[in-house]
Amino acid sequence: MKRTLTLGLLLGLLAGCQSGPAQDARAADEPAAEPSQTAAAAQAGTNAATAEPLPPASFDAWLAQFRREARREGISEATLARALDGVRYRPRVIELDRSQPEFVRPIWQYLDSAVSAQRVAQGRARLAEHRDTARLMEQRYGVPAEVVVAIWGIESNYGGNFGSFSTLEALATLAFEGRRSDFARGELLAALRIIEAGDIAPDRMIGSWAGAMGHTQFIPSSFEAYAVDGDGDGRRDIWGSIPDVMASTANYLARANWRAGEPWGVEVVIPDGFDYAQAELATRRSAREWAELGVRPVGGGTLPDFDVASVIVPAGARGPAFLVGPNYRSILRYNNATSYALAVGTLADQIAGRGGISAGWPRDEQPLSRDQVREMQRSLNALGFEVGTPDGVMGPNTRRGLRAYQRSIGTAPDGFATLSLLERLTR
Repeated sequence: MKRTLTLGLLLGLLAGCQSGPAQDARAADEPAAEPSQTAAAAQAGTNAATAEPLPPASFDAWLAQFRREARREGISEATLARALDGVRYRPRVIELDRSQPEFVRPIWQYLDSAVSAQRVAQGRARLAEHRDTARLMEQRYGVPAEVVVAIWGIESNYGGNFGSFSTLEALATLAFEGRRSDFARGELLAALRIIEAGDIAPDRMIGSWAGAMGHTQFIPSSFEAYAVDGDGDGRRDIWGSIPDVMASTANYLARANWRAGEPWGVEVVIPDGFDYAQAELATRRSAREWAELGVRPVGGGTLPDFDVASVIVPAGARGPAFLVGPNYRSILRYNNATSYALAVGTLADQIAGRGGISAGWPRDEQPLSRDQVREMQRSLNALGFEVGTPDGVMGPNTRRGLRAYQRSIGTAPDGFATLSLLERLTR
């Protein structure tokens, strides 16, 4: 999904889809959708309740024009016939593209599922099953095997559900009628180039409704840029070859500036009186500087020797805090969501036998809907705590304004939006 490095991208660029290198466009503080949810939606079949099918002739005319354009761009007639003959318009794809969840799951609910005991156990089993391949790719690309396996687990539940849509039909439908038609058209051309190169047959190019494909959910342009032939058979097969899946995923992270030998981050304890305005990814200091401010690792010891790191508190002052380094940012290149990057990091830690998150989450807090966030933004603006145009997204400007309001009422200025804060703002 991208064109600043990304693999799990598509979902982000086509908002609301599934996780994977196609999600750079999703807000970094918005929990990503679980692959299983996308797969379930994919298997639900066509439902035109919210997206009336356009006349087939209209789609057929568009597809004929696209074929002419693809031919001019170098796609052979044989590939066009193999790939596009019989391609159908899929109303379900448009329905999913248009649907935006009103509520965003709290990060703790996302992590409960993404880093469940079952997923940890399955990850350890998969790593043991493919240990030689995983270690070979770790040596080749510098990315720990457990990190690659964690992405595999979160993206497709270790291959259990990477979607049931024809990538060609999904992208053709989105290019014809979707909100990001130019993007989808480019991805469809990339898919045709992949088929022309002989990496995969058209009927095996399967994935999510948004075009993310295979075990670790590459969109076609990410596949072209980062997929690797890991088993030496001359093809890059992220649907059926685990060596190709592991090599491609490790290569993606390596190209996203993964630093060999460094952890993604560490859970920390922050001192009383900590300035929560510093708890943003945009604030970067060395681990030594953070230590001088009183930040300490949970359980004692010293902080990882990051030359640049950030403190994040994804659930505010009542939840866990983390010091995250450059490799955390590399994971964000795969999927730009705080919840996703934490899930990959903590799942990888537990697959490797390290501990999980120790601090508790504020599970009694009720998440705000997008409409409620807009209401909060309007109220903050009305009180002079400028946050910009109300859009229902808890971005940096909204957190900044909310922290200012919290300071004005004498509560911890952590920028974490809660129903109680909204009620106080609006009463």
